[in-house]
Amino acid sequence: MGTMRGGPDGNERLTAASGAVLFLLLAAEGVTILSIGQLLSPHVFIGMLLIPPVALKLASTGWRFARYYRGAREYREKGPPLLPLRLLAPVVVASTVAVFATGVALLVLGPSGRGLVLTLHKASFIAWIAATGVHVLAYVWRVPRLAFADWRPGASAVSGAPARRLLIGGAVAAGAILAVTTVQYASPWLHQ
Repeated sequence: MGTMRGGPDGNERLTAASGAVLFLLLAAEGVTILSIGQLLSPHVFIGMLLIPPVALKLASTGWRFARYYRGAREYREKGPPLLPLRLLAPVVVASTVAVFATGVALLVLGPSGRGLVLTLHKASFIAWIAATGVHVLAYVWRVPRLAFADWRPGASAVSGAPARRLLIGGAVAAGAILAVTTVQYASPWLHQ
């Protein structure tokens, strides 16, 4: 991945840009939770839309993790995240995977998954919101500068900007296709 030859700086830009996309989509998803009974279809649509951007963010952070711990010089020089954030990362990743996996399982199972799977979806959401809330607060001050760096004309050049823009756009497009093709599976839940 090398973040398209941009090294750690390109990786940081991709991670921030995918984080910015996720922040906006997750805010919209949060609104649907306020009235889940009436907003179940939008909740499912946005949830499915989120899957490819979430996968991209996990891939970009996983790439940094792997490069750093395998001893890549440029990633070692950049340094690791702060220790508390490194300790929190497994909780963020595990709870993120759990929220989305149980959400997809609920769509596949339909209302028959109302018992244990729904409980796991809610429990993983609670763990996710706590861990991700800390994660967002730790990085929110850096994201605007980094997330839009590849999109601004005349911004400092880090190679691979077109590829990173394509990855972000592709993740959102893939999410839209996934959402459009799967939102129909929410219909059994609408009658509950």
